[in-house]
Amino acid sequence: MSIVETRNESAETVVQIRRCACVVKGGRRFSFAALVITGDHNGRVGYGYGKAVEVPLAVEKATKQANRSQRTVPLEGTTIPHQVTGRYRASRVLLLPARPGTGIIAGECVRAVVEAAGITDILTKSFGSNNPLNLVKATFDALAQLRTKKEIARLRGVTLP
Repeated sequence: MSIVETRNESAETVVQIRRCACVVKGGRRFSFAALVITGDHNGRVGYGYGKAVEVPLAVEKATKQANRSQRTVPLEGTTIPHQVTGRYRASRVLLLPARPGTGIIAGECVRAVVEAAGITDILTKSFGSNNPLNLVKATFDALAQLRTKKEIARLRGVTLP
């Protein structure tokens, strides 16, 4: 996993690079796939998956897709507003808010997503498949379910004290 800072204060993290071999008449032809997370460490995060014949091209494609797919995550200080579970296929990710000073307790894939989003105190647990792409998608599903107290009050049509 590598982190690269870009011009617009956005961090890019390469989570995984896969090599695929296609057997042809003259031998093997290799292609590469890259999974990249981008975020501004301030509530915006996205992921991309790019495939190409060479690693730098795959990373570049994935980064472009990650920048296009960025979404906003509601934060409450340095953590998330409430407990949430995300699912994607056989992967499940549980995200729990934590007190300040706890840090990020997470595996490599989930850690890359929450760090890019700017979350610094969180507890996580993954269940089921540990496929990196499925874990990232499950984490994004969990982050999409987050709501702030103000947002819930507005949706219910009540006022908070």
